[in-house]
Amino acid sequence: MGLFGVAWLVLLVLCAAVAHSAPPPLPPPEMMHESFAGKSEFRTVNRKRLDSCLNPSPYLAINVGTGGGALPLIPDEAFLQVTVAGVLRPDRNDWVAMVTPSNSSVSGCPLNGMNYVETGDLANLPLLCHYPVKAQHLTSDPGYLGCKNAACQKLDASGACKVRTCAATLTFHVVNFRTDVEFVLFSGGFRTPCVLKRSGALRFANPAKPLYGHLSSIDSHATSMRLTWVSGDGRPQQVQYAGGMSATSQVATFTQKDMCSVPVLPSPAKDFGWHDPGYIHSAVMTGLQPSQSYTYRYGSDSVGWSGNITFRTPPAAGSDEMSFVIFGDMGKSPLDPSVEHYIQPGSITVTRAVAKEMQTGKVDSIFHIGDISYATGFLVEWDFFLHLIAPLASQVPYMTAIGNHERDYADSGSVYGTPDSGGECGVPYESYFPMPAANKDKPWYSIDQGSVHFIVMSTEHKWSEKSEQYLWMNEDLSSVNKSRTPWIIFIGHRPMYSSHVGIPINTDPNFLASVEPLLLKYQVDLVFFGHVHNYERTCAVYQRKCRGMPKKDANGIDTYDNSNYTAPIHAIVGAGGFSLDKFPKIIVERWSLSRVSEFGYARVHATRTDVLVQFVNAGTIEVRDQFRIVK
Repeated sequence: MGLFGVAWLVLLVLCAAVAHSAPPPLPPPEMMHESFAGKSEFRTVNRKRLDSCLNPSPYLAINVGTGGGALPLIPDEAFLQVTVAGVLRPDRNDWVAMVTPSNSSVSGCPLNGMNYVETGDLANLPLLCHYPVKAQHLTSDPGYLGCKNAACQKLDASGACKVRTCAATLTFHVVNFRTDVEFVLFSGGFRTPCVLKRSGALRFANPAKPLYGHLSSIDSHATSMRLTWVSGDGRPQQVQYAGGMSATSQVATFTQKDMCSVPVLPSPAKDFGWHDPGYIHSAVMTGLQPSQSYTYRYGSDSVGWSGNITFRTPPAAGSDEMSFVIFGDMGKSPLDPSVEHYIQPGSITVTRAVAKEMQTGKVDSIFHIGDISYATGFLVEWDFFLHLIAPLASQVPYMTAIGNHERDYADSGSVYGTPDSGGECGVPYESYFPMPAANKDKPWYSIDQGSVHFIVMSTEHKWSEKSEQYLWMNEDLSSVNKSRTPWIIFIGHRPMYSSHVGIPINTDPNFLASVEPLLLKYQVDLVFFGHVHNYERTCAVYQRKCRGMPKKDANGIDTYDNSNYTAPIHAIVGAGGFSLDKFPKIIVERWSLSRVSEFGYARVHATRTDVLVQFVNAGTIEVRDQFRIVK
């Protein structure tokens, strides 16, 4: 969700929170980080004054390993054991930051204070010139304050310990983001920090390793599939698939120059949040058959290969049925007790639940409809997100729609002039998730799978009448062959209807006035939106009035009969991970029929005559709402 004008500055400051989680390496499925998914206390560290620590202990040391000894090189994923030893006086305000690249400045940048105002922090001076990826207080080790892990540094004449020091061991989850890492020990807490000790650079074993492969459909025939992955190697690589076939990758990247900003106030993406993305590889596997399973691997002999992965193509347009999962606003959450920028507390639970859903073999595609990673200008967080979704997106098409946190920024051409993308302006999103769109920065597209025609729009680009996107939507909807795909499902990020009261408001009356008539004119059956972080279902609604109500079928399921079409049914599915939006106690909107404020996703099964939609609580796998549309 975006924030308008000056209001966003104040609200982001008020939304400060510190995240906590269960200890790694295997956090339980029900683990939730306590966060408002706003700018955490740690998020504002790099805008504070850097003071000098007085009289640091001469015995301080930082040792990094994986539990089996010293760590020469970091693997592609690791839970690093960071031990801080030699502390004379344990203090609850001692903390460790993980910084990348390791040569990032941890000195103050007093002249750059204005660079950070747009983040919502109004401090005059920064702490660091480059933001730390994550941080933990040493009190994460419960024995730290009590000095339960003590060492004697100096004996007196009688042999008794004269100088005793204390230690703490923390666990940091790290994925291969290609640049080297350093751990820095601070005292003074997040508000008045000072540097005590630095670990020195730690490097990944293979910074060029091909990683985070994810699939997307490119047409309605289901005979081709695009694979996109990330590597530190800029030379073309290959995807090898189907027992002897191969395709060579096209290679792209982006730089700080591609990020958006304003002249006086550099954006996070252009300034302290920048991280080199490496190279994004994309290759198209052709010669496939619909609804079939294939095995592939990607990479090269020079930098290494992924493991063998099995994926399944979706059903072709016109086939009798298909199933998909849909959610929005997911992001990511740390797999360790760290605090970091923008934590989405339900994201781990939702990804695990969808992974279980996929084990049934009944998921043909996944649709993630906006607010994808919430990196918002802190580019290293795209790697953490891609790592999180890889088990899902490497096996079925992972189709996306752009949201405000991918696109919006001042003077960028966005419909909304909020700074929600942190200066990314859609560039990383479109690089990592190439959809079957016609051109760059025109991220709208349509695709047929089974009995469904999907039309995916951008609520962040101009949608007013006579705009390029509006004309495209009109042409696309007018050309749907309903004998081949009898169902039309319309997808975007910002909703037309929501009973949640947000600041600013969640819905735009101009959007409703411009686009809703198209939905009615071309008899769109079902509309999915995100942006609001809950689940809500409407009647068959048009111009805020119910034109059709469901009736209970023999199983007690709300059923809409579209044999006599009246209007689209809308569903908000923005409960993918971001902290939930609650509903008001009194609902006055008669078009709102079902409301659930729980983390989850919708699973949809469509035949030629029936669509079943079920909203699933990701923690309990319980169906919390369901409805059918029949023809």
